[in-house]
Amino acid sequence: MFGCRFFLFHLYESPKFLLSRGRQAEAVATVHGVAFRNKRTTWLSEDILNEIGGTAVVEEKQQLSISEIMKRNLDKFSTQRIKPLFATRKLGLMTCLIWFCWTTIGMAYPLFNAFLPQYLTNSNSEQPTAPSIVYRNYAITSIVGVPGSLIAYYTVNIKYLGRKGTIAISTLITGVLVFCFTISSNPDFQLGFTCLEAFFQNIMYGVLYAYTPEVFPAPNRGTGTGIASCLNRIAGLCAPIVAVNAGQADPKAPIYASGGLFLAAFVAMCFFPIETRDHQSL
Repeated sequence: MFGCRFFLFHLYESPKFLLSRGRQAEAVATVHGVAFRNKRTTWLSEDILNEIGGTAVVEEKQQLSISEIMKRNLDKFSTQRIKPLFATRKLGLMTCLIWFCWTTIGMAYPLFNAFLPQYLTNSNSEQPTAPSIVYRNYAITSIVGVPGSLIAYYTVNIKYLGRKGTIAISTLITGVLVFCFTISSNPDFQLGFTCLEAFFQNIMYGVLYAYTPEVFPAPNRGTGTGIASCLNRIAGLCAPIVAVNAGQADPKAPIYASGGLFLAAFVAMCFFPIETRDHQSL
């Protein structure tokens, strides 16, 4: 990924940031670059931008003390950034549902995947599976999951399926496959289901990461996405605690919990009120 950043595509600076620093020529160049990347054209030019917003004034670098920097950063934390996410009933429902999905998936994912080597090791009731076979199966599972993101790239633009359909179906199948993992202790049987689970799980996560910023208004997109990611990480931190305590009573309990959380996320996705396919983001 680090190499791709430099050799496969150019990562543009935010036009909003460039404008805030008075670098209007660079902002226009960024817009043109993004338009070219998407095979589009734009009428925006530096002259038009100057006519609308005035001549650019390059902001000189300010020397601030540590206390002033901390104060400026703390001032950014305000409920005023969260209120617009609930400006309408539709947007408020979308915000709650997407945050719920990020939270449930944030716990469901590590409950199954983080402890998958242990599950594969103890799958054989007679004797533990050899470490070489466990990590061979784990590597196979990871490789099989890679095409999932590529498939999602195409399915999100299919009519009558779109983002909502793709993420809901892949989440449902992921949850079902997690439960199927517990049916048999045969390593080959479990390998098959973990491969399928990894494939559909990558579709789910790929769409979730792309879909989430699209449903929020541009001025508050960072806030909505940031809170969603925060909830995801908090739930992920709680997953080992759940796994340890639930696993003491029943080794399969964390897997059941993971599958149940995926299915809960699926139910929430069925009520997503916003489809962003073929729609320009706000």
